Parts: sequence; C-alpha cells; structure tokens
Amino acid sequence: FFFFKSTRASSRNVFTSRALSASSWSDYIFKYLLVTSNLLFSVLGLVTLVVGLWGLINKESFAQEKISGIGTDPMLLFCFLGLVLALLSLMGCVGALRENMCLLQSFSAAVLLLVAAQVLVAVVLYSLQGQIAEYLRSGMLAAMVRYQDDLDLRFITDEIQTGLQCCGADTYRDWEINVYFNCSAPGVQACGVPPSCCIDPLENGTVWNSQCGVGAQQLDEFSAQSVIFLGGCLGSISRWIEQHSGVIVTVVIILLGLQILTLFITARLLQKIRWSRAQHDVYLQSLQ
Repeated sequence: FFFFKSTRASSRNVFTSRALSASSWSDYIFKYLLVTSNLLFSVLGLVTLVVGLWGLINKESFAQEKISGIGTDPMLLFCFLGLVLALLSLMGCVGALRENMCLLQSFSAAVLLLVAAQVLVAVVLYSLQGQIAEYLRSGMLAAMVRYQDDLDLRFITDEIQTGLQCCGADTYRDWEINVYFNCSAPGVQACGVPPSCCIDPLENGTVWNSQCGVGAQQLDEFSAQSVIFLGGCLGSISRWIEQHSGVIVTVVIILLGLQILTLFITARLLQKIRWSRAQHDVYLQSLQ
C-alpha cells in the first residue's frame, strides 16, 4: 500500500515539475502580450464604431427621408470596420485569458483570412497600377458633381484640396462640371470654385471666406494663380505617393508583420494548451 502511494505521489511530482518547466516565462509573456495587444485593438475598434455612429446621428441619417440612402453612407463603413475589429480583438483577448481553444482557433483563422485579403489587395493594386489614375479621376469627378449635395464628399474633397494645395481633378476648370459652379448657373457661385481651392481661404486670418473662389474660372492662369491653386489633385496625389512611398511601404510591412507575429503567438499558445491537456490526461491515467 505504501509502495503504491509513494509511486502515485512521485508521478504527481513528475507531472508538476514538467508542467512548471513547460509554462516558461516566454509562454506567459506571449500570452499577456496577445491579451494586451487585443485590448488595445478592441478600444480602437470601439472608438471607430463610436465615430461612425456619431457621424450617422450628426447627419440625421436615420431620419425617415434619409434612411433609404444610408446604405451608401461612408460612416456606415466606419461602423462596420469598428464592430468587426472590436469583436475580433475581444475574441482573441478572451480566448487567451481563458485558454479557450475554440476562440483562439477562430481568432487565428480570422487573422489569417485578414492577412490573405491584404496581400490579395496589394497584388491587385500592383497589377492595376496603370488604371488606378483613371479610377481616381472618375471618383474625384463624381465627388465634385455631388459636392453640395453630400456632406461627406464635400469634407473629403475640401481636405484633399486644402492638404495637397490643389484644385479640381486635372485643373481648376474641372469645377465647371458642378451645376452650381458652372458658368451658366444662375447663382453667385457661377464660374467659381470652392473656398478650399483658395490660396488664402481665411478672411483676416480667422474667418472662412466662402466667396474667395467666386469667378475664378473666368480668370486666366496668370491672374488666377495669385488667388487659387491651379494644379489638379491627381498630380498632387501622385507626387505625394512618390515622395512618401518609403514610409507607406514601411507601415504596410510593419502592420503585416504584427499580424503575422499575432498568428505565431496564437499558434504557440494553442500548442501549449494542447501539451498541457495531454500531460493532464497522462497524469489522470497514471492515477488509475
């Protein structure tokens, strides 16, 4: 009896020592690194979701007369991306804390799918780089047509023109395609451009002067260059991408590297959980 009791105790000690050696500091570091990163991304996802909801509420997109067009609202994309990011990060966080293999496997599969989608997008963009300029031109011209009718497109267009110091797609005269800025329009904006095209859109340095671009299309280039930006935004975008190509590539590589590192950490944690469960089964069999 005492022999079997001492044998069982020694088996338990062997199992305990093995479990402790397996649960090395690196495993704990990987586990809580995964938890911390997922918590941060969960907060980021929730912030993105809140921004999207705030945009929809602020524009009264849920009003009865606007609800039919909510499917094309850019703020809906913020809501979707924020919700997906928050749920995915929470899945990885809970899975790591609880050492739940089902959650960790689902999280790993989702991240792997995300990495594959990003690589696919990069390949498609690289293969279609000759046609991207035409897509950008078509998109910007469409945004210019709906400039007064869509607050989101107006905001994006103004930010691009102000940030890149440009006006129109190829030239400032492109604004003639807008019904309000067309020279045949009856309003005061006829033959003008938005104030974001102006070199100095602020009156007295503080107040936004919405009339600074009035009649700019009637001016020749020599006269207009002292009032508005003459160059189109497509050329400015191309130059900006060329100037910052190194930074863009670096950021993309870092983001992909972090996601691949997350996959590695998750795989290591899953391996540890499987090993611990296998050792526990061996220990239970030794007691029988």
